[in-house]
Amino acid sequence: MPTPRLEHSHRPADIASRLSEEPQASYLRDWIYGGIDGAVTTFAIVAGAVGAALSPKIILILGVANLLADGFSMAAANYSGTKSEEEDYARLLAIEEKHIAVAPEGEKEEIRQIFRSKGFEGEDLNDLVRLVTSNRSTWIETMMQAEYGMSSTSRSPVKAALATFVAFAVCGSLPLLPFLFGLGATAIYTTALTALAFFLIGSIKARWSTKNWVWSGLETTAIGLSAAGIAYVVGYLLQGLTA
Repeated sequence: MPTPRLEHSHRPADIASRLSEEPQASYLRDWIYGGIDGAVTTFAIVAGAVGAALSPKIILILGVANLLADGFSMAAANYSGTKSEEEDYARLLAIEEKHIAVAPEGEKEEIRQIFRSKGFEGEDLNDLVRLVTSNRSTWIETMMQAEYGMSSTSRSPVKAALATFVAFAVCGSLPLLPFLFGLGATAIYTTALTALAFFLIGSIKARWSTKNWVWSGLETTAIGLSAAGIAYVVGYLLQGLTA
């Protein structure tokens, strides 16, 4: 039986080199959120405009306005949300530092109960408590992860916002291409390009998943088109109410 191909080397020097690097924060979710929302909202605007028989020029203006305004709005919201997470981590970190300084025995008991809940007991548990609490930074990091579920890997609010905006603008621009190039049967082309945007998002994110890229693409397409379909139906019903 052939040896499975491993993702990285386990030679001591390679391990040391890899662990010496700072863990990289992931902005995958920001990119996916922005991409799907960009395609959905632009499709909804285009579908409503086509139903209202607006000219391609007006549809382009509405679409581009949406890309800039809604894209910036999403990016700003993501920036604020990520910044809040960063500030919350700093708040909890300050709490742990104060508690370790003021009530170290209580914090040691928390470490003891944390590792007891993981199945350690007796001398092994005592040794773990002693080792973890002998290093202040390790002690605090363990408490942050076990008590609050907080990771020490920080995500940049600016990078998170930028990932959202770029994904929103790129994926949201695809439904507008038929109007930009003056293609016929624009509703059909717009739907096809919107589906393509969803498929590309899903197939690309499979790189960070165990799923096959085709199935990941199809799954995201189904989710995205469902959201786009709901947006279209709501727009159609509201258009009927105002007619």
